[in-house]
Amino acid sequence: MPDDDSPYPEVRSAVSNTDDSSMPVSTVRSWVIGILWSILIPGLNQFFYLRYPSVGIGGIVAQLLSFPLGRAWASCVPNVTFFGIPLNPGPYHHHGIVGAGTAYATDVIAVQRVYYNQIFNFGLDDRHVDSTYWFSIGGISRRFLVDPPSMIWPANLVICALFNTLHSQTYAGIGDRKGLSRERFFFYCFVGSAVYYFFPGYLFQALSTFSWVCWIAPDNVIINQMFGYFHGLGMSLFSFDWAQIAYIGSPLATPWWAEANIVVGFLLFYWIFTPLIYYTNTWYTQYLPMSTRNSYDNTGNPYNVTRIINPDASLNIAEYKNYSPLFLSATFAVSYGLSFATITATLTHAFFFYGRQIWTQARRSLYEQPDVHARLMSRYARVPEWYYGLTFVSMFIFAVISIEILKTELPIWAFLLALSISFIYVIPCGIIQAITNQQIGLNVIAELIVGYALPGRPVAMMLFKTWGYITMTQALTFSSDFKLGHYMKIPPRTMFFAQVICAVIAGTVQLAVQSWMFTNIEGLCSPDQESGFICPFTEVFGTASIIWGVIGPARQFSKGQIYYIPVILAGTNALPPANAVNYVTWGMVGFVFQYIIRKRHFAWWTKYNYVLSAALDSGVAIGVILIFFCLQYPNNGAIGKDNIQTWWGNAVYVTTADYLGTPLRILNSGQARFGPSTW
Repeated sequence: MPDDDSPYPEVRSAVSNTDDSSMPVSTVRSWVIGILWSILIPGLNQFFYLRYPSVGIGGIVAQLLSFPLGRAWASCVPNVTFFGIPLNPGPYHHHGIVGAGTAYATDVIAVQRVYYNQIFNFGLDDRHVDSTYWFSIGGISRRFLVDPPSMIWPANLVICALFNTLHSQTYAGIGDRKGLSRERFFFYCFVGSAVYYFFPGYLFQALSTFSWVCWIAPDNVIINQMFGYFHGLGMSLFSFDWAQIAYIGSPLATPWWAEANIVVGFLLFYWIFTPLIYYTNTWYTQYLPMSTRNSYDNTGNPYNVTRIINPDASLNIAEYKNYSPLFLSATFAVSYGLSFATITATLTHAFFFYGRQIWTQARRSLYEQPDVHARLMSRYARVPEWYYGLTFVSMFIFAVISIEILKTELPIWAFLLALSISFIYVIPCGIIQAITNQQIGLNVIAELIVGYALPGRPVAMMLFKTWGYITMTQALTFSSDFKLGHYMKIPPRTMFFAQVICAVIAGTVQLAVQSWMFTNIEGLCSPDQESGFICPFTEVFGTASIIWGVIGPARQFSKGQIYYIPVILAGTNALPPANAVNYVTWGMVGFVFQYIIRKRHFAWWTKYNYVLSAALDSGVAIGVILIFFCLQYPNNGAIGKDNIQTWWGNAVYVTTADYLGTPLRILNSGQARFGPSTW
């Protein structure tokens, strides 16, 4: 492969190997549009984050919508200069710094509202959100995760393909130059995706979770557990909803070898190991739905955490012993075991397979350029190290303020321990994400550590998990964005300031939107919320706060208790399972595009694959917005209530045992409860 291009065909197909350094990037136009999307996109993301299925309106949608805005600005705004700054620098060619971010810390605030009835000052909550933006760690790890050409970051290739499609007047990339242009292909697929989503998203919602076997036998519990998507294992195989298919990431962006590993692990642990646990009634799972995010008591009802906590949110041991131990579904219990194994496997994999590269990069000069893209970027000034040091100190101060003023019961030493966990894992997890497009989470290991160290403190547990997990996540997001800037030849300092400013704005907006939703959306976070705002991530977050914070791992997972970690680990590996509908069809689509088409029609795949992914993602995101604000939100959701909402295609699944979460065993009249007699 010549030195003037990337050695990886995925990169060559989506990323230009040229750069025009005279092109203005940090302009008034870019900053105005960027800040606009830093308000709108995170706000919408927070809105949909509490919905299932959720569609993340990521940077790709901001890029798409920024294109006509930038062109309109170039055409309509006068070419005048204020204080030496031109308002209209000319044709709109480069909008790589336009994007948006999200704040994970809002989960803590939501759980405090829903589970513990705690509401704090908005300003303090905002400082807590700001304390999770550890850009400094991403900056330090740049030499390991951004500069090496092998760190591809596949998700960025979709965005790069969109840029090339919108801005290139001639064909960019390798492959067949004949046939439909990328621009027209994107437009047709984008419009088709947006229009089509009205079927699985509103008109025929059964297409989304196409559990056709359950429709045939709606009352057969075992069949519904095996073939259902809501509380079952999803062996019906199909979904015709791109929002479901791409729920864990676009199958057109993840390499096939990584998808194959994920699917094999899913089949092994979700379709083989989990049924063995369930149908042998291990951990009393037969009294619960096969798969659910909820936690339960020993009567099969949702666990009522208010019965076992004191006014200060600590555990009331006497009430806990009078009430019930906490029970998890088979899939939930297995997922915890898989998470424990994942943490060990991540470090082991990084050490054995990338240990030499990590050591080499650690000794490498910051200015050594490994490939054509790095050579092109060498003309731009790098971000000074003291920038990262300043952000580190700022985040540290915000975190300490949050800990002390909010009375979180989290000692400073625990905060430092949480940061240490993220520091240790950021490079190993970053390598895996940069290559496979899948991120390894540290949430469970953080929960385990703080659960033993600070038992009975749910708020402290959530904060520890936030800093122990989200520190790494934000650092990897920073690295991913820097790789995008690396591909698009955006000056590093411009990228740095864009990320910091937009992140602060985005966090404040997300808090405001979440507060508005709790005030204005009826039944928010309830399991039967009619518009799908059931808060799935908040539910998992809240359940975790009960398991690890209120009850604690010593009572839940230690020897002699219902769940014993070594038993789980004996049959688990490094792949946490999720809802079946989000894996099965995802793997099938990935096999078709990333293996068959890539192998047999490489020229077509090179030209259109990432463009198609961008079009489908963008179309669904626009479709979701139109459906909700035009058809579901107005008139309190009463539009079509007596016809469209209740016809067979939207009601066939609501009477199935899968949808209702019917367990295999029901307590009989002479049985008051299940589980151990003492706990």
